[in-house]
Amino acid sequence: MTLVAGVAGQPVAHSLSPLIHNAWIEAAGLDAAYRAFGPADAAAFEELVARGRAGVLRGLNVTAPFKRQALALADEGGEAARACGSANLLLFEDGRVRADSTDGEGLMAALAEQAPGLDVRGRGIVILGAGGAARAAVAALRAAGGEVAILNRTRARAEAAAAELGAAVADEAALDEAALVVNALSVQPDLDLARLRDDAVLMDMTYRPLVTSFLAQGRARGLTTVDGLAMLIGQARPSFRALFGIEPPAADVRRLALQALGEAG
Repeated sequence: MTLVAGVAGQPVAHSLSPLIHNAWIEAAGLDAAYRAFGPADAAAFEELVARGRAGVLRGLNVTAPFKRQALALADEGGEAARACGSANLLLFEDGRVRADSTDGEGLMAALAEQAPGLDVRGRGIVILGAGGAARAAVAALRAAGGEVAILNRTRARAEAAAAELGAAVADEAALDEAALVVNALSVQPDLDLARLRDDAVLMDMTYRPLVTSFLAQGRARGLTTVDGLAMLIGQARPSFRALFGIEPPAADVRRLALQALGEAG
C-alpha cells in the first residue's frame, strides 16, 4: 500500500517540500507519495487531519497559517512542539495524532551549514515575527543558550509570544548588539541594518527569492547570511525520517530546489 504524506498550508502551491521529499522517496525506492494540500480555512484543515486519523494519510508537514491549530488538534505533542506552541509535523497512527516541530532543528542545521563560526551562547538574538516559525526559532535558540528577543510589528503579539516562550520583547535598539537577526515575517522587514555589528549574522526563513532584499542588504555590508532554503531542507530531513522511517538517502535536493527556483546557486 502506497504511503501518502504531504504538506498543508495556505497558500501552498509555491512549496518546494514535495520536490524535496519526492526526490528522497525516488532515491530510496519507496512505495510512497508526498503531495501538497491547500485547505481553504481552519475547518478544511481540521477535515484534512480527520482524514489522517482515518488512515488515509501517514502524516503532514504543516505551514502557515495552520501551525498552532495543528498542535491543538493533536492527541499528543513532542517536546519541541510544546516548547514553541506550534507544530509543523503531524503523524497519524491507529487513529491518533502526534504533533512535533522540526523547524527549530532546521534553523540550527542551516546556521551550522552557512554560519559555522556563529556561537549563540550568551549572545543577543533578535527574531522578527511572532508566528509559528518565529516561535520555533525562539525555542531552539533559547535552548542553545542564546538571549532571544522578539521584534514584531504588533507589539502585543510580541509580548504574548515572549511571555509564553520566556523571551524578551525587542525594539530596533536591540539590533545594535545582536549577533544574529532572523526574519520570520511573511514580508521583508524595513529596518536600519547600518546599526548592526560588523560580525552579525542575518537569516531569512523565506526562500523565494533565495537572496531576499534583507539578505542582499546584509551581504552589501559584508555580513554572513543564511538563506531559507537551508532551513527548509534542514527541517525536511527529520520530517522525512518521522514520516517514512528511514534516513533521507543521498540526493542533491538543494541543487534540485535551486533549479526549481531558477537560481544558479
